[in-house]
Amino acid sequence: MQPLRILVIDDSPFVYKAMKRAVEPHGHMVIGHAENGLVGLEQISQLNPDIITLDVTMPVMDGLQVLQRLEQDKLQRVIMISAMSDMDLLKQAKGYGVNFFLNKPFQPQDVMYAIENMAERER
Repeated sequence: MQPLRILVIDDSPFVYKAMKRAVEPHGHMVIGHAENGLVGLEQISQLNPDIITLDVTMPVMDGLQVLQRLEQDKLQRVIMISAMSDMDLLKQAKGYGVNFFLNKPFQPQDVMYAIENMAERER
């Protein structure tokens, strides 16, 4: 698998660090961190990441608002991350085309499972 470039959109610096620890030993790179959805959208257009991890609950602009603004092709590359197991939120995200969801705190193997499945789908 080619190294993938990952953007973390989450208001928690802990999630950014945990994501780096989960993916970098496998050769992938975390190329940026946005603390809210508005900054995240700017970084998506500037950095063009292969995969986006997106928190549901953030200040300024939440994850669902980001999904509403993303182009359809980018939605397939999103892993939603949430501390809440709100089924309505998950249904909404699925409605936008998101296929992978992780609960906080996540395990590194769960992150890699989602990434590997996304990479397989793009082949």
